[in-house]
Formats: sequence, structure tokens, C-alpha cells
Amino acid sequence: MDNKIKNTIDILSQLDSYEALFYHQNTEIALPSIDELREIVALTRKILFPGYFENLTIHSESVRYYIGVQIEKLKSSLTKQIYAGLCFSENYDDKLKYQDLAKQIALQFIEKLPTLREVLSTDIEAAYNGDPAANSKSEVILCYPAIRAISNYRIAHELLLLNVPIIPRIITEMAHSETGIDIHPGAKIGRYFTIDHGTGVVIGETSIIGDNVKLYQGVTLGAKSFPLDAEGNPIKGILRHPIIEDNVIVYSNSTILGRITIGKNSIIGGNIWVDKDIPAGTKLIQKK
Repeated sequence: MDNKIKNTIDILSQLDSYEALFYHQNTEIALPSIDELREIVALTRKILFPGYFENLTIHSESVRYYIGVQIEKLKSSLTKQIYAGLCFSENYDDKLKYQDLAKQIALQFIEKLPTLREVLSTDIEAAYNGDPAANSKSEVILCYPAIRAISNYRIAHELLLLNVPIIPRIITEMAHSETGIDIHPGAKIGRYFTIDHGTGVVIGETSIIGDNVKLYQGVTLGAKSFPLDAEGNPIKGILRHPIIEDNVIVYSNSTILGRITIGKNSIIGGNIWVDKDIPAGTKLIQKK
């Protein structure tokens, strides 16, 4: 082996080189698998939208069998990944405890699927009704990146509510990579939510969005600043993102920052910076 290669290997193998970047917790347990989580999201979509994401014909006579098969696959895969996530984030001390907890959480998530489907149906309706270019709801389900990103978010949010670590963030970042839409799983988003075009949209962790809200491309719901503790480190977990009340439209490339409220029935025009509360019924546009 070339001496230069050997020297590089020696440097990369030194503890002080990799210690801060080396995964060493619970090394006998595999990390959550991005590939398997991608398949879990795909399985969930197949259950929620029967017939859309698989190359086969599903009839009303066979749909119960089809969903049953997919749910069995989902239960097995999701349990395995939740277990990996629990071991990733906790001190590994009781294998059976985490296995049982992973099974319970997987079943609780599956029980939420009917509600998840109902909520997503409102998002699809909002996208269809809000876009004159949409020819059918089927087109919205199959083609619209916003529905892909929102469905990933809603799946991830339910898992986060069940205290599943790391996995919700992986799932939303998958959609971020695929669509350019970045929705943190911790955000709270109401029904009939839609994002038109979508590229470049950012929705921060503590954002709260009401019902019937529409965002256009490039909108940011972000934080103004990060308070620091006595040691100069950012303080985690504070409420730092906007509240968007019901029936609000935010047009493209507008930035809304901080824990402020955009009141009901307001319209925020494009390319506007907002860092103060906006009363209900306001139409905020750039001055000519």
C-alpha cells in the first residue's frame, strides 16, 4: 500500500480525529435505516391512498385484504426502526423493555392511520380547490410535491407525538431533499393546509398554523434570534416561530420571523419581511 495512503489511514484512525464524530452509543444495535424508513413512508402512503402508489389494480372486494397485508409489513418494519431510534437516544440497558415499547408505539401509530387519512384528505381538497391548474384530486395525490411533503410531515408529527426520537426528523428531511419543502415535525398544522409550488418553504419547529392556510413558494416561518445561556450556547425548546391563524394566505418569498401572530383572514403579500403581530383581517402589501 502506498505510504501516503497508509499515513492518511493512520491520521483518520487517531481517536482525537474522530472522537466527536464517531457513533459509539449502543454499538451492538444498528442505527435507524434511512432506506427502511423510506419504505415505511411508502407503505404508509399505500395504506392511506390505496391503488395510487403500486402497480396493481385494487377493487373494493380486495381492499381490506390489501390494506391488511400492508399494515402487517408496516407494523414489523416500524417496530424495528422505532426500536433502533429508542436505542439511539437512550442509555441501552434493557433490550426487552425497548422492544416492547417499540411494539406498543408502532400499534399506536397504526391506530392513528384513519385520522391521518381524513386530515390528509382535507389537504388534498385544499390543493385541488386552490389551484386552477389541477385537473383532479388524483393528479394532486400523484404529482404535487406539497402533498408529498405534507404527508411526510403528518406521518412524522404523529410519531413525534408518540415520543419517537430521531425518526420523525429523518422522515421530514427526506421530503425536504425530494421537494425543497422543509417542515419540522414539531410544527402544529391544522386542516385544509396547502403549499402552492412549494420550493424553498421553511416551517420552523414551534410554528403553529391554523385551518385553511395557504403558503406560496419561498415562504419562511422562522426565528429572529437564538437566546444564549450563561455559557454562550443556544437555549433549546423555546417558542420562537410564528403563529398563523385560520384563513391566512402568505404569498411567495415572504419571511415571517419570531413568536408573532398573523391574525385570521389576513393576506401577506409577496417579498415582505414581517416581525410584528398582524391584526386579523389585514392585507399587507409592499408600498409602491
